[in-house]
Amino acid sequence: MEKATFGAGCFWGVEATFREVEGVTATRVGYLGGTFKNPTYRDVCSGRTGHAEVVEVTYDPEKVSYDDLLKVFWENHDPTQLNRQGPDHGEQYRTAIFFHSPEQEAEAQASKQRLEQAGRYRKPIVTQIAPATEFYEAEDYHQQYLEKRGLASCHI
Repeated sequence: MEKATFGAGCFWGVEATFREVEGVTATRVGYLGGTFKNPTYRDVCSGRTGHAEVVEVTYDPEKVSYDDLLKVFWENHDPTQLNRQGPDHGEQYRTAIFFHSPEQEAEAQASKQRLEQAGRYRKPIVTQIAPATEFYEAEDYHQQYLEKRGLASCHI
């Protein structure tokens, strides 16, 4: 099994999307990319920790490739919105790919470049590509939030 970590706005909908991908064996929502140790949801929402809301995806590379996960990431949010997705705004909602290996970094950079060259967006892609640092698991009530409530998505 391998891990991939993505930030694409509110982690509830992002997690629900990745849980539907064949080959994904587990997901966890949490916080990554900041400077504050052991942040809570309240800490992250304060805008003072530097963390993004992220989904850590555990996947079987024999069943789904990292490139396929990148396609899901790009197709399910607007990578041109800086520090926001839909009605949610703040640094914690930034678009980000946190890589776990040099190979993931190269694939993420190449996929971003392909998307930029395709001219799909009129505005620049602002997705951050950075090394995965310490992942802090979000509070239990955030895990599989939509699924626990019988909701399919929270997209507007």
